[in-house]
Amino acid sequence: MPHLNPYLHHPPKHSHITMIKVGLGQDSHRFDLDNPSKPLVLAGIEIKDGTPGLLGNSDADVVLHALTNAISGVSGTNILGKVSDELCQQGHTNSSVYLKHALHSLRNLEVQHVSVSLECQRPKISPHIGAMKQNLAHLLSLRLTDIGITATSGEGLTAFGRGEGIQALVIVTVGNRID
Repeated sequence: MPHLNPYLHHPPKHSHITMIKVGLGQDSHRFDLDNPSKPLVLAGIEIKDGTPGLLGNSDADVVLHALTNAISGVSGTNILGKVSDELCQQGHTNSSVYLKHALHSLRNLEVQHVSVSLECQRPKISPHIGAMKQNLAHLLSLRLTDIGITATSGEGLTAFGRGEGIQALVIVTVGNRID
């Protein structure tokens, strides 16, 4: 029988035991070419470079939707779908409202780190990363160093890389607060 580490079953008296969970979220929307007045919103920031807004009942913010989905993956409470549809019918189209519902579902856990990856041909993401990180830090009560945002065109291999819409993937790390 292999030797078992006694600390795996009996932690030392003064150790901090923390729970860490990781969630993965994805969202994608095509551009709303029939509604030229709809703004493009990413991470709660309006992108004003002439890129059309995204098609959806809400502001169609793929970053906040993917983040909401990642948190739902941790909490087990789905927000996008029935809950967000009901909120839209009540006039709540700002995706930060959905994110707040997801954060509430975490109960005693809190977000510790977020990694965002965007795939799109347009807009160019790098000029907006600072503002996006600032807003995410505000919404999540995180430091800027706890948020990463990257982007790729995907070399045109997908609809997103060909300029038909935007896809966001988000990994979120949550855990108990360690004081």
